[in-house]
Amino acid sequence: MNQTNALWGGRFSEAVDAFVEAFTASVTFDQRMYAQDIAGSIAHATMLAKVGVLTNDERDLIITGLGKVKSKIEAGNFEWSIKREDVHMNIESELTDAIGYVGKKLHTGRSRNDQVATDIRLYLRDAIDGIQGEIRRLQRGLVGLAEREADSIMPGFTHLQTAQPITFGHHMLAWTEMLERDFERLADCRKRANSLPLGAAALAGTTYPIDREYTASLLGFERVCQNSLDAVSDRDFAIEFTSAASIMMMHLSRFSEELILWTSAQFHFIHLPDRFCTGSSIMPQKKNPDVPELVRGKSGRVFGHLIALLVLMKGQPLAYNKDNQEDKEPLFDTIDTVMGSLRAFADMMPAVTVRTDITREAARRGFATATDLADYLVKQGTPFRDAHEMVGKAVGYGVATGKDLSDMTLAEIRQFAPNANEDVFAVLTLEGSVAARDHLGGTAPNQVRKQVARWQAMLAI
Repeated sequence: MNQTNALWGGRFSEAVDAFVEAFTASVTFDQRMYAQDIAGSIAHATMLAKVGVLTNDERDLIITGLGKVKSKIEAGNFEWSIKREDVHMNIESELTDAIGYVGKKLHTGRSRNDQVATDIRLYLRDAIDGIQGEIRRLQRGLVGLAEREADSIMPGFTHLQTAQPITFGHHMLAWTEMLERDFERLADCRKRANSLPLGAAALAGTTYPIDREYTASLLGFERVCQNSLDAVSDRDFAIEFTSAASIMMMHLSRFSEELILWTSAQFHFIHLPDRFCTGSSIMPQKKNPDVPELVRGKSGRVFGHLIALLVLMKGQPLAYNKDNQEDKEPLFDTIDTVMGSLRAFADMMPAVTVRTDITREAARRGFATATDLADYLVKQGTPFRDAHEMVGKAVGYGVATGKDLSDMTLAEIRQFAPNANEDVFAVLTLEGSVAARDHLGGTAPNQVRKQVARWQAMLAI
């Protein structure tokens, strides 16, 4: 018999084709889970000794051997082989080579099906913790920027048209709120991922007297998967993570779009430091906002991974199928993409400089206080619809004459709003407009500072 894999080749009478061997191997990408695989194996061996399947000496020999394998990997001296297919068999083979036949006992009471499901959950749990740390770092940067720019006036937009004046600090806190929901979605996802599949074996459980709750406690899992078929076959936790990641990348893409617009010559609202930009090979004047452009582009990559995982799972009968080998690359790339995007933003945003003279002038040019004038007239007893029409005519006059509402004389305003008095100019200034929205959630500088204080307490700044 010509076997290519001594760990499972007993059933086979000929070697696997070389192309098929390479095509079906996953070690080129799943080797990144080596630390989780070794941690799971140490917990499994510890549990097997507790229930009497291994002796304490065998347990200790296995654990010591696994520690040496891990050190070898981290030193860069480990030779990964596609002949051993995946991270699990590479590590187990290395262990057996190092400690002898006792290494072959490690796989007692488990299968690669529940082993890989455990590794992925452990890996994803660690990844979520890291991503949440980067979200917090970005939020701290945004809150610091909001505090610096609490009084800075800019136009607020709807339909990308000037709508009402807001403060730059208020705008930064809007993104902080969105990121908080992203943080919460990931926390929710982590709860469902934090359930132990190990012990489900191939699909039906095992005949050995295992203690799954003990293994779960060793690995920090909150609960144990209650059905062996479900434990090894579903990847909904990975899909849920990629869905949450897609929503977060959508937020970062929208944020990127604003930064790209704001750095353009047409807006010129902000300055990004040179280290986050690149130039042109042909146009020497160019300074391109490559970081936000790349993040905007990478959002589509993550959306694609979500669809790929959904399609991967949609046709699979229970239990495990080889299709599930295709779950790792989309998941890993999603993790890498999200981490990179968050890191770039967390590094970049505290270094943003706001051109407050330009943002203020942009707000002044767009009749941003028109709603304030309508509110003023309503408070004097004019029905809102009539006030709306009066202000609309006043704006039309302003467009024709090149005058903002605040630049008009009282006589000019009274052409359209006869009840207006001298105090109308207090509501037509940009500062008066934002200051008047002094309520919870409003754009007034006073409210921005209250929100900054709330976030500083939440983020322990």
